[in-house]
Amino acid sequence: MKSTFLLETLLFTLAAAGSCPYGHDDHKWQRPGPEDSRSPCPGLNVMANHGYLPRSGKNIDLAAARSAISGAFNYEPTTIDFMFQAALDFNLSTTGNSSTIHLSDLRWHDTIEFDGSLSRNDAYFGDNLHFNPEIWDTVAQAMNLYDAGPCGNETLVSVEVAARARAMRVKEAMRVNPAFNNSQGAMIGSPGTTALYLTTLWDDELEAVPKSWVRAFFEDERIPYIEGYRPPKTPRNATDIFEMNERVLAVEV
Repeated sequence: MKSTFLLETLLFTLAAAGSCPYGHDDHKWQRPGPEDSRSPCPGLNVMANHGYLPRSGKNIDLAAARSAISGAFNYEPTTIDFMFQAALDFNLSTTGNSSTIHLSDLRWHDTIEFDGSLSRNDAYFGDNLHFNPEIWDTVAQAMNLYDAGPCGNETLVSVEVAARARAMRVKEAMRVNPAFNNSQGAMIGSPGTTALYLTTLWDDELEAVPKSWVRAFFEDERIPYIEGYRPPKTPRNATDIFEMNERVLAVEV
């Protein structure tokens, strides 16, 4: 509902201007500056915007990535080692050091980045790096992110809702992009990205993710502390992501 959304926006503005609502002041959310590097992946950008990764988004090594996912979301430090290694194996680094990356290095098409992103346009249309409001709006509408229902109690995103929104986005991308790449790797990666953000934000008690958390994560590239998010008490790991991926794939779309 519009009034609820406006209230959340006001709370965010007030909190951003004051002290960090959760954690150390070193991890206040800040918008990236014009010289900062960001990726097509909201989760990596979130960690840079909070200073878990270097705020510059540059010269990131494996140790920094491990520290970031542990500190920001309480993942086991080695959870995304395989993703980091994939970026190095694709020779994406432009840092001059083959063991480090800038976040923007991940924009290279058909490597880590692929068509049908939830929040970015396809490379065929030019900009596959930056958040695209029009693309995201189609996904957000598919998940009813701005509608709490007639009684104000439809506030959660389930696995089923997220999976169907992803499938809708891919189907639309395939329709409009004559160069859409539906390679095996891309088709495996697409549901994997949905599984990753669901696992990252998942509330075990609710068995879902609050809509406001999803909005903050994608639209502001911000950890939704203000909206109530807290990292899980038990560290999550690659097995949790894999199991969530299986749930996403099991949804009939």
